[in-house]
Order: sequence, then C-alpha cells, then structure tokens
Amino acid sequence: MCFHDEFEEIHHFIKANYNSLYALQTLSLDECIPYIKLQNASAEIKLTVLISLIKRINDYDIGVITDTSSPKVRAYVVDIHLLNLWLEMGVDFPESYDFYCLFSLLYEQKAGSIRLYERPFCHLVNHIEKYAKTYGLTHSFVDSLNKILTHELVEPFIHEAKGEVIAGQNIAQCVRQLNLIQHQFDTKTASSTAPYQFSNGRFGKFAKQTFEQIPQNKQSQWSELFHHLANNSSAKPSALFLSKANDLMDEVGISPYKKLVNQWLNFLIDLDTTLVEVINFGGQEITHEKNEYIEEESHTLIKGLLWSMSRFHDQQSVINIAQLTEKCFQKVPVRGVAAAAIGNAGLYTLAQFKGLVGIGHLSRLKHKVKQSSTQKLIQKYIDQHAEKLGFKPAQIEEISAPDFDLVDGRLTTTFDDYCFYAQITSTNQVDQVWLKPDGSKQKAVPQFVKSSDAHSNHLKLIKAKIKQIKQSFSAQRERIDRIYTEDMQWNIASFEQFYLNHGLISVIARKLIWLFDDVALIFVAGGWQDVNGKTATIEPNAVVKLWHPIFAEPNDVILWRKRLEALKIKQPFKQAHREVYLLTDTERNTGSYSNRMAAHIIKQQQFKSLAVSRRWNYQLMGAFDDGVRSQIAEKFIATHNITAQFYINALTDGNVEHDEIRVWHCVTTDQIRFNDLSGKTIEIKDISPIVFSEIMRDADLFIGVTSIANDPQWQDGRVNNSNNLHSYWKYHSFGDLTEIAKTRKQVLAQLLSRLKIRDVAHIEGNFLIVQGKKQSYKIHIGSGYILIMPNDKYLCIVPTHRNTAKLDSTFLPFEGDVGLSVLLSKAFLLANDDKIDDPTILSQL
Repeated sequence: MCFHDEFEEIHHFIKANYNSLYALQTLSLDECIPYIKLQNASAEIKLTVLISLIKRINDYDIGVITDTSSPKVRAYVVDIHLLNLWLEMGVDFPESYDFYCLFSLLYEQKAGSIRLYERPFCHLVNHIEKYAKTYGLTHSFVDSLNKILTHELVEPFIHEAKGEVIAGQNIAQCVRQLNLIQHQFDTKTASSTAPYQFSNGRFGKFAKQTFEQIPQNKQSQWSELFHHLANNSSAKPSALFLSKANDLMDEVGISPYKKLVNQWLNFLIDLDTTLVEVINFGGQEITHEKNEYIEEESHTLIKGLLWSMSRFHDQQSVINIAQLTEKCFQKVPVRGVAAAAIGNAGLYTLAQFKGLVGIGHLSRLKHKVKQSSTQKLIQKYIDQHAEKLGFKPAQIEEISAPDFDLVDGRLTTTFDDYCFYAQITSTNQVDQVWLKPDGSKQKAVPQFVKSSDAHSNHLKLIKAKIKQIKQSFSAQRERIDRIYTEDMQWNIASFEQFYLNHGLISVIARKLIWLFDDVALIFVAGGWQDVNGKTATIEPNAVVKLWHPIFAEPNDVILWRKRLEALKIKQPFKQAHREVYLLTDTERNTGSYSNRMAAHIIKQQQFKSLAVSRRWNYQLMGAFDDGVRSQIAEKFIATHNITAQFYINALTDGNVEHDEIRVWHCVTTDQIRFNDLSGKTIEIKDISPIVFSEIMRDADLFIGVTSIANDPQWQDGRVNNSNNLHSYWKYHSFGDLTEIAKTRKQVLAQLLSRLKIRDVAHIEGNFLIVQGKKQSYKIHIGSGYILIMPNDKYLCIVPTHRNTAKLDSTFLPFEGDVGLSVLLSKAFLLANDDKIDDPTILSQL
C-alpha cells in the first residue's frame, strides 16, 4: 500500500470522529493504525506527505466559513488538524532546506484570505529552531529566515502593530524565537544581541518605556537577559536556566536589576483587571470594557522574571512577589483565574527563599486562594520545607508567621517629630493614628508628609505593610481556628515565642483560653488567670494546648462565657461559644455514617467556595456530567490519617436549573463518612470526638450559609421549583435551630438586657420578638427572616451597612457570626419602624 492510500485512511478515521474533534478541538490518533505506520516512515516520505497535505489544503475554496456542517468545511477542518498533528509528530528536514518555500506554500497561496494563525506557524518555528541547532546557520538559511521575519504577515509582531494583530500570544512568542535564533547562531552578530521586543499590551508598553531609559550601551546586555528569561515553556525553571540567568543578571548589575523588576512588579500589582478600550466604530468612538489582566504574550517573560528573583531575599522583593502572586489567583469575570501560570511561578519563587519568610507568605496565600489545585501546590511546598527542617507542616506554618516588627499588634514609625502608629483591633480592622509632637492626635496625614517625596514614599511602604498585616492576621486567625484537628501542643518557651509574645499572633493568642497541663487559663493584665479571676503560676515544664469546650464540663463553659463577658474580651473566633457536636444514639446505630446533615438543599457554587475556604475538595456537578449524579466533598486530616467525606447529590425534584455553563444551581446533602488511608470506612465511634465535632461543625456551617432557606429572595421569580422545594424553604426558614443558631440564641439571651431595645424585645422559642411603633415582628434566630404579627406575613429586608451601623458600640463576644449581626441590625431597625424611609420596606408594612 502506498503512503497516499494510508494518508486517505487517516483522513477517513479523523472524519469518522469529526464530532469529537470539533467539540474538543483535539483528537488522539493512537488507535489509527495507518497513522502509526506513517510515524515510522522515512524522513523523505514524511516530508512528501507534508507537502502533499499542504497543497491539498490550498486546493480548498471555502472562503469565509459560515456553515460548519458542510462536507467541504468538514474535510478542510480534518486536514488542518492532520497538518498540525503531522508537524507536531516531527518531520526531519534535510540540510540546506529552504524554510521560506514552506512558509510561502503555507501562507502565500491565497493572498489576503489566509491569516497567520490559520496555519501551524508555531510548529514551523519549532522545526526551524531544531534545524538551526542541528546544522547551524548558512547564508541560504539566514536569507530564508530574513524573508520570513520581514514578511508582511510576520512584521507586525516584531514592531509596533500596523493594523490587526491576530492570535497575539503564540505568534508573537514564536516571532521572538525566530529573532533570537537568528542572532544566537549568526557569527556575524555574535557580539550584539537583538533588541528585546516587548508586547503591545499594557505591561509590554510600560516595560518598554522603562527599558528605553537604560543607557544604550547597556541595552544589549539587558536584551540578552530578557531573551533568556522569556525563552521558557516549562512549569518550573531548570538549574541550567537559573544558572545562566544569574550570570546575565551579574552582567547588568544586581542593584539595577532588582530596582527595575520591582518597578515592573509594582505596576502589575496596581494594574486593573478591567481593560478599557476606545474603539472607532462607523466614525464613532465607543468605550468598551473587557476583562483582561496581563496580556498573554508577556506571560513567559514575567514567569522568568519571578524565577530569577528567587536568589534575592530582601523584604520589598518578597512582599511584591507575594502580592503579585495573590493577585494572579484572583477570579476575573468570564476569564476565571487572572494569570495562573504567573501565579504558579510566584509560588515557586516564594518557596525558594532562604529561611521562613517565603513559607510565611505561602501559608497566608493557602488561606486566600480558592482553587483546590493551587492549595495542593502550596501545601506541597510547605510539606517539602517542613521535611527539610524536620518539622510537621503545621509547625512550619506556625514558626514562619511574620511579625512585621509589631509589638503587641502595634506598628510604630516616625516622620520627623510626628509619630504614626497602626494598631490591630479586630480581624478586618487596623486603626491608624497620627500623633503631633505634643502627643495630641491629628486626623489627617500631615501636610509636610504629603509634600515630601521621601516621606510620601515611606508612607506608601507603610501602607503596603499594613495591608499585608491585615491579610496575615486574618490568615493566622483562620489557621489557629483550624488547629483543633492537628493535636498541637507546645512547651512554654515555644508557646511564648510563637504565640504569646509574637508581634502579630499575640493579638489572637491573648484573647483565647489555653490549657496548661489541663488547667484552663487566659492572659489578663500581663498574667494568667483562671475562670474565677484567680492568678495562676505556670510550671516551667508545662504542656500547652488550645482549650476546646468539648473537653470541659457544661458549667465550666458557662462560667468561661461569663468571665469573657466581664472582661469585655471579644474572641477572634468562637471558642468559649463554640458549637459542640457529640455522637448521638442514632449515629451509633448507623455505625459507619451520619445522616445528621442530610436532606438539605444548598446552592452549589456558594457551597464549593465555602468548602474550599475550609480546606475541603469538591467538584461541581452539572448537566455536563453525563450521568454523574453525586459527588463527595472531602477533607484530609493529616494528623489522624483520615479523610472526612460529605456526600452531595444532584437535585432530581422538578426541573433542575443551571447557569450558563450548565452547572446546577442547587444540590442536596447526604451522609458524612470517615475513611482511613486505604479508603476503608471507619466506624464513627472510633473517630476522635474533637475531629468528629469539628467536621460536623463545618458541615453545619456549609448548610447554615448555603441552604436555599437562607436566601430571602430565593423563591422570587423561580418558576421551575416544585412544591417540595418551597416546603423545604418554608420549613427551614422558620423551623428548628441548628447548633450554630442555638449558640446564637444563647448569646442573644445574654446580650438583650444591655441593648437599647431591651424593653421592646424578648425571645420566644426560635424567634426574637420585637415590638415596633407600627407593628410587632418575629425574627427567626436561625435564618434572620421576619414575620409580621399576628398574621405571620413575610417581610423581606436585605441588610445593608446603613442598617448595621448602630451595632458599632454593641459588644459581641466573638467575631465571625455575620448572622448575629444581621439579626440585631434588623431588630434595631424594626424597633423604630416609624423612622423607616426605605420604600421597598415601607411597601411591605
């Protein structure tokens, strides 16, 4: 059989699988026997097949493709796919081959109708690079290369755009490869380097402006460095790549290089993820917004820049890399993650820094990013660092927490005779105060600070540091909140170093209850006190643990709550008021699973986001799943070598709604199980009580936040929901309280006597009853929904900052319960319903 026959068989194989090819934009030929045979053919036959295929494609006359189902268009798509596969497979070009002839055959047969991206230009460039490395450059090859680089289709990607530039990322990168090949191998230009061509995007234009400020006699060295940094395609840099980068950085100078790169990093940190363009349409200028962060043709250069910075350890470089990395993992509407490849390069660089400064930032980022794959990558870097130093991963996160030069949560600096300090006051609040030379406060930034470049730059650095402090404080609070499942304990020296006297974490640690050899104490006025306020003496060899109410007597828990209230200590998260979930008789009977959190209807996207933030892994379900009717949310607890599983099912009741990408809006909850490392299910009675309680608390939180019963507007405008769904919404909106809501009720009972509304509000069952000037109201303590008495007419009020402003002076015993704040804000509003001026609310009264 001649190769033409085999070629036709390959064509028919692809055509038979056309639907898969068109849908997935790719098709494997591993099962196509003729294709496998041709892979082993001689170089001469492969080249002949290539030329024949290109000529065959040029014979198509399809014009502008409008009907993708026509046989001619299908055949064209099949052959284009085969051409790309053929070049990707590898064709050995003979010595003295004229690549311009191949380029001409690809792009000059239909002048004006064939654009560069419509043929496999990138594969062609890879073959040119391979050829150059094999045979070097001859005069004929240089002439061929010059013809390609100066061709009207290629030229716009070298210089400023002259008209429409198509498929910017790959084409522009490949053109830079050709430029680099020419200058890298041409002996006549060995003493100089081709000027680096920056992209025409926002970063590229800014980088070019700053590059042009470099003395001309130095630009060649800088261009060589940028060519090297941009010539990468792997996920991580090789040792050879970094070694050459270090040599080139030494040539341009370490100090100017760091200065320039940090200037570029600051630009990217401040760059908006929305690009505003002015388009001329029909003689009119139209402002157009699109979601774009960093242009893709600059990605490889920026990745190389970040990798190159791994040799430096100065504070400003580390902070800039951490900030850019975090921004790269932010979600951009429509596009998804802003710049994942650059973000991964930032994670790699942070992991390479000496000491623990980089790991400290990784620990914070692990609590900030939402992508489970990114969290796993960060954890991998933390685990590697922990193993290298001989610590547990949880210990590494602990000892790497930055203190930002804080003293008891306060950062102090001076501006001439003025003093500026920033004090952490809560999870999301850092108070900033200016003090005059006489010690009195000044509300605004002093004018002399604004007028001085030195002072302004110093203040800018301080503001950036404060932003980092707020982010790190929030991350450390969340880390300590999850420490219960880690079985962590400390000796006195370690506890004081990493918690009690740590500049940042001490603000959290001094508001928590700790166990010293099973004696519960809290830090008050510079010393340790028990629940009765009695001063305690700490033994030097005492073992310290974080106190949990599950191991305390109920009366002791109540006493601790009263003690904290008397001390006016607002805990950074629920500890004394923490919900406890004990094993029930029903769960002992079921043995291997719990149904306590089953049969709830939750909003899937919101559930995934919250689950990921609590370190659970979950894959979305939708109409695209082709029969998958269930998923499992999983959380691995390393200290105990077990995996908690929360079963989630597709919602089959009624016509299931989905979003534009066919992800189901709502799903239902099912069993909770625990597996060992082998995947075998563990009896629930064998699970550590504290682990079981914390997992059930997570599940209760997921339901409490994402249940459709907690969305006051869920039932409005939804025509596809069945009566069963509406029944669920109604029951859980005004029905039994969850454990979280029960805790809220207890706190509310303690607070009422101190509130301004105490004379017009009281608790009845699951409701807070409020007597307004016009009406009486029932506010459900769990959902926060309102019924107007006596007919229980539903009143919808969406909480706003204006409604919650009156809570600023109200003492709450812990941070984090948004539901309690919302409930109180509604109670304050309704108690003075004669002063309500919101037309949306008034129309319902």
